Amino acid sequence: MKPTTLVDVIEHKAYARIGLLGNPSDVYYGNTISISIANFWASVKLEPSDRLVINPHPYHDLVEFDSLNYLTGLSGSSAIVCAALNCLLDFYNVRHQVKVDERPTLILEAEKELGIVAGLQDRVAQVYGGLVFMDFSKTQMDRLGHGIYTPMDISLLPPLYLIYADNPSDSGKVHSTVRQRWLNGDEFIRSTMNEVANLAVEGRRALLEKDYAKLASLMNHNFDLRRSMFGDDALGAINLRMVEVARDTGAASKFTGSGGAVVAFCPDGPPQIELLQEACRKAGFIIQPVQVAPSFLKDLDLGSSSSA
Repeated sequence: MKPTTLVDVIEHKAYARIGLLGNPSDVYYGNTISISIANFWASVKLEPSDRLVINPHPYHDLVEFDSLNYLTGLSGSSAIVCAALNCLLDFYNVRHQVKVDERPTLILEAEKELGIVAGLQDRVAQVYGGLVFMDFSKTQMDRLGHGIYTPMDISLLPPLYLIYADNPSDSGKVHSTVRQRWLNGDEFIRSTMNEVANLAVEGRRALLEKDYAKLASLMNHNFDLRRSMFGDDALGAINLRMVEVARDTGAASKFTGSGGAVVAFCPDGPPQIELLQEACRKAGFIIQPVQVAPSFLKDLDLGSSSSA
């Protein structure tokens, strides 16, 4: 396949994501709702060259990290691969030939070759952008090789806040046994993970109805179920403290993913937001409003989906 004849520099961004509800059921044939956020991103620039050269950014592209969560908390690795894929799709002029709902699987397969173990949720959020409901049921995964991904209107979202520690030194030091227990058919893990998956279904309904009190309840329940399966030692003291600081103000809070950052929602409005901001400041945590990145897919992309 020949590349496009254009010699212009091609550059793409892929944004960080927040798992709003349903995580971590994406790797257990569940359902999730994720948000692409413009607060953080990875960018890849493709330039004409006689040689294949990968040039990391001198400041942002670190090769040494204080903890795993610096690398995975908001899905940084998948963002890099997603941005690179978008550059290659344009370079080879094949965007119309690679189905949009198959792109997350391509990204995941590339990461597997690099030794990165993960699920599809992050890659779907970064490919689609915006707000997406994802159905990873075994029936769909076996039939299609990927899930069913349904974009939602980002205006349905209430104001959300991102909380993270500048130096998450204790991000969980005990390896989780949840995956193996699930594979072994552990009844508690299986039933609890199904309950987590159903929270995304309920959350989709709550968003469509703008029932934000229900959304807050679902966010808290999502974290509580995760905690019951993984245990505090695996989750890490700093991660737990971020959730607790938010909850002490009455805000709903849960992990954005596997840890390293927390998403919070203040159902009582501005006075509660001020309390949350002050509580985070006193605890030494960074807090900022979530900037939702709208979907950046074009008609050409959407026309290539399996359901189109």
